[in-house]
Amino acid sequence: MPDAKPPLTLLIAAPRGFCAGVDRAIRIVELALERYGAPVYVRHEIVHNKFVVEALKTKGAVFVPELDQVPDGVPVVFSAHGVPKAVPAKAEARGLDYIDATCPLVSKVHRQAERHIEKDRHILFIGHAGHPEVIGTLGQVPAGSITLIETRADAEAVIPADPERLAFLTQTTLSVDDTAEIVDILRRRFPSIEAPKREDICYATSNRQAAVKAIAGRCDAMLVIGAPNSSNSVRLVEVAEREGTRARLVGRGSDIDFDWLGDVRTLGITAGASAPEVLVREVVDAIAQRFEIEEAPVDGVEERMTFKLPAGLAA
Repeated sequence: MPDAKPPLTLLIAAPRGFCAGVDRAIRIVELALERYGAPVYVRHEIVHNKFVVEALKTKGAVFVPELDQVPDGVPVVFSAHGVPKAVPAKAEARGLDYIDATCPLVSKVHRQAERHIEKDRHILFIGHAGHPEVIGTLGQVPAGSITLIETRADAEAVIPADPERLAFLTQTTLSVDDTAEIVDILRRRFPSIEAPKREDICYATSNRQAAVKAIAGRCDAMLVIGAPNSSNSVRLVEVAEREGTRARLVGRGSDIDFDWLGDVRTLGITAGASAPEVLVREVVDAIAQRFEIEEAPVDGVEERMTFKLPAGLAA
């Protein structure tokens, strides 16, 4: 008789996985394929998840890093992370049909940036260098009108030309706690700095981090389903670790390191905003091969946010 599997309680965070912006972006690619037929080109990954990207490839989406790699005469979709203004301008100059799948919450940050520049304010932008969302936001306004702030040290060191004419904005997928610490420094150093009317960190990022905090203290370890280049997923690992729980990022069920899990008795699971629920179930199924699992109920915020599709694609 085979050895009995050890018991394991699973706490699956709520909410988790896809947010409204990711749902919308994927749907835009699917509808573009229905409208135009394959191939539809997509500049950069539509969202940061290999499983999602590969699924769209099988339907006829072609992902390219730059607009120069999009042939003439075919439609192109811009990713959910947003693009610099120069990208749609270049598409228009080439006569390309393009569809902008930028998350509306990212677009809101873009509009705020434009308004601050119109009012002659210099922007301190809290974010991670090289992230597509940051590149897109910096590309909304003239060069030199935004200073990127990545760390608390950056916030302490920045010396703006006019401390009385400042505003700050943030990337939408940051750590809520880390960002609050940076904002506190900026407010202390520059009391008149203009803040966003509403927090720029998006509802989905905030909710998923709160959901991790709600269960981390009850877990021996946590798995976060998401991609290494997914900012919001990496932040979930950091949040769990900050709560004192060891955590690891996994792409899917086959990525689980069971040696790392060790003798856990209670395991937390969550998923970043670009990871579909099917991968959550795949991870649970993989764990069930080794453990006798029991899923404990977890209550969380119910998300009802939806975003309109671009004109011309909506049914």
